[in-house]
Amino acid sequence: MPLHPGHRAPDASAPERHVPAPSAPDHSALVKLPTARPAGCPFDPPGELAALRTERPLTRLRFPDGHVGWLATGYSAVRAIHADPRFSSRYELMHYPIEGGYTGELPPAPVGDLTGLDAPGHTRYRRLLMGKFTVRRMRQLTSRAEEITTEHLDAMERRGPTADLVEAFAKPLPALMICELLGVPYAGREVFQRHVATVMTQSSTMDEVVAATAALQDILAGLVAAKRAEPTDDLLSDLTTTDLTDEELAGIGSFLLAAGLDTTANMLAHGTFALLSHPHQLAALRADPSLADQAVEELLRYLSIAPTGARSALEDVELEGQLIKAGETVILSIEAANRDPERFPDPDTLDLHRKATGHLSFGHGIHQCLGQQLARVEMRVAFPALVTRFPTLRPAVPPEEVPLRHGMNIYGVHRLPVTWDER
Repeated sequence: MPLHPGHRAPDASAPERHVPAPSAPDHSALVKLPTARPAGCPFDPPGELAALRTERPLTRLRFPDGHVGWLATGYSAVRAIHADPRFSSRYELMHYPIEGGYTGELPPAPVGDLTGLDAPGHTRYRRLLMGKFTVRRMRQLTSRAEEITTEHLDAMERRGPTADLVEAFAKPLPALMICELLGVPYAGREVFQRHVATVMTQSSTMDEVVAATAALQDILAGLVAAKRAEPTDDLLSDLTTTDLTDEELAGIGSFLLAAGLDTTANMLAHGTFALLSHPHQLAALRADPSLADQAVEELLRYLSIAPTGARSALEDVELEGQLIKAGETVILSIEAANRDPERFPDPDTLDLHRKATGHLSFGHGIHQCLGQQLARVEMRVAFPALVTRFPTLRPAVPPEEVPLRHGMNIYGVHRLPVTWDER
């Protein structure tokens, strides 16, 4: 998961925070996290990351608040830290790496947010949820993904021959799939989607986003009450049979909503942009839709739309010949690890025939993305359906005019104008 601390005020009952002694000055530390992507290369990580990865996979990094921690860029280092219980995922133990972001102490994870918890809280939530992402439910959701995809492609064709792929296709598919997963009644889905669109749209004001977020939380609280009264065949109904409180159920619903919408929507949009920019790869998928499974994994690796994660050392840890001291935050560069030539030969090339298993786009270890199979279901259905339905699909503007999501936790495009020849 990307680095995205919770937004609620700290809870007085939260575990006490360990506050390490101030870091000693380190004049060799990198002064800031590289975030500037190469000009004209919308799919490539910042060039400085590759140089750092070659020189030393663990680099000292100075944070905006003065903390000196680490930046991990090598695949083996990033994977090892993901799997090591000596590193914490708790937001309140971390320092934020980007100028203009959080300053001072970060708030702890909101109720229901698995990514910001360690054991035993994380273990409890994860055990309850893992069994709910069953093969049967994924099969059911595959059928619905096919139906929803067809409906939106039909609508695109009727309104064509131009569209903003983000609004017409990439956003609605994961939003409706989350409705299926949580069991949002059909009658309430239009309102649900409208609030989701407000939260995700670049043009929304902060007041509009706050109001829409509050409305979604109210919807989820009401949904939990309805599922307790009359369970149906969905994840929230299943969870009402556990010891989770209503607040925890609504929090988990909010977490799944936040985790599953922006990431999948940007994978669909940015993945399509990448395919349109690599016509030979696009042609390969169009000629052989059974390539979809490999294509999805390679696009996940190549794009790394959640470019960074973070962990905080709970004790001194020696790794890659470096001593990471207790209390130091380590920024995990997923985008650099997924382009490490020691793990993926010729990593800067998009190759849909590559066996890209082992990429770190869904994380690794006990915090590996819980909803990854749902995301895969959506992408495996959507990409081949889109490129076969519209064989002449192409960008409607020059590539340099596609607005990119710079400076955000999830990378991608704000809009993707496309066009095609009418049949």
